[in-house]
Formats: sequence, structure tokens, C-alpha cells
Amino acid sequence: MAQVDCVAEGIYRISVQAWGFPITLNQFLIEDEHPALIHTGTFPIYEEVRNAVAEVLDPARLAYVVVPHFESDECGGMGRFIEDAPQSTLVCSEAGAALNLSGWDYSGPVRGVREGETLELGAHTLRFIETPHVHHWDSMMVVEETTKSLFPADLFIQPGDQPPVVREDLSREMCALYREAGIFGAKEPVLQVVDQLEKENLEWIHPMHGGSLPGEVHAKYIRALRKEPFAYEGKIFGRQLFG
Repeated sequence: MAQVDCVAEGIYRISVQAWGFPITLNQFLIEDEHPALIHTGTFPIYEEVRNAVAEVLDPARLAYVVVPHFESDECGGMGRFIEDAPQSTLVCSEAGAALNLSGWDYSGPVRGVREGETLELGAHTLRFIETPHVHHWDSMMVVEETTKSLFPADLFIQPGDQPPVVREDLSREMCALYREAGIFGAKEPVLQVVDQLEKENLEWIHPMHGGSLPGEVHAKYIRALRKEPFAYEGKIFGRQLFG
């Protein structure tokens, strides 16, 4: 069953344990005049995620469904959420709209966004950061400006079934998981984004996998990405292909 926790003002973490993988799948619901859901979870857990959304607000009220990049755990339920919320719009990067939705079996409304564009929800404002190759070509991240929250998708992951808020330094475990999974093809795009994020003066980071990180621990995770190896070393989900 999905766990629902308020992790910042008006922001709810909906967490589901991923079967077969040592991670949680987190969706984030922003309760506002124009509610937004960031990530949808995979297609099979749609009902579980939808029921969790319904604990906070009527899912038919969703105005936006935000997809930071196209991968089943990010967007497996997107079509069903859009269908159930007739006034809603799917939001992804402009690259994601061109690369994926132009040839996808999807017919709902979509908005492709570029670096620096914003979306007003009411009391909350979403600002988009294009982050190609962190870890997909179409990837973007989202900053919620009122709470100074970052939604970084798969960056700042922590393995295991973590609590809603994590103050522990799990940065070495983060880098080890990246090496085993092989999701970052190169370190340069990641470090460019890390440099950019460090200037944001963030108070919260809400990763898709793991717990939300308060401001006092961000530096530890950033330091690890600069010092620890994390990029692809020939392994996919722990299976050695090269090297």
C-alpha cells in the first residue's frame, strides 16, 4: 500500500516499494488551486497511486501531470491520470514532447517546456530546468519556488525503503547504486547540473527514489558526486557487460 506523507508545505510524497528493486517509487502531489502530480508510477500501480492521491484531493482535480523524463516508473500511469482528470495537461520537456509523444500512443493534451519556463499553481510556482543526459536525453528537473524544493527525478537517489525525510548520509550508497545500475553514461552532464543546482539555495530535495533531503544534508550528497565514481563502468543492474 502506498504511504502518503507531507514533506513540505502543500507537498505530499506518495511512496510505493518497488518490487524486485531495492528502492522506493515516489510520486509527489502538490495541493493547490491547480494541483500537480510529479511522476505517476508504473502502469501496474496506478490504482494504488490514485487511491493515495485521493487521500489528499479528488484526482479529477489534477491540473498538471509532470513527467521529468520518459521511463515507466515516471510515466507508466500518465494516460490514465490524464483521462481521469479531463482538465489536466501532461507537462514534459520540449525534447521529451518531440522525441517521445510525437510518436507515442498518447492523445491527451501536452505542454513541452524549456529551461526557465514556469507554471503557476496558485500558492506554488514550478520552474523547469533542462538536464539532458541526467539520465535521459529528454530529462528535466523541477524547482518549486515557494518551498525552495527540487524534484530531481533519479538524481540524489538513496537505496532501500527510506523514511519520508532522510538526514543520514547515504551518499556513498547512492554512488554505488549508480555504478551497479549503470544509469549515468558519463559524469560530465551530472556534474554540470550539480554545479547549477548548488546555486539554487534549495531547502529541500525530493528524489524519486529514497527520502526527501533537507538543506543541511545536501552538501554531503553533492560532495560525493564530485569525489566518488558513479558513472557507467560496464554494468547494467549489476550484470557486467564490459570492463
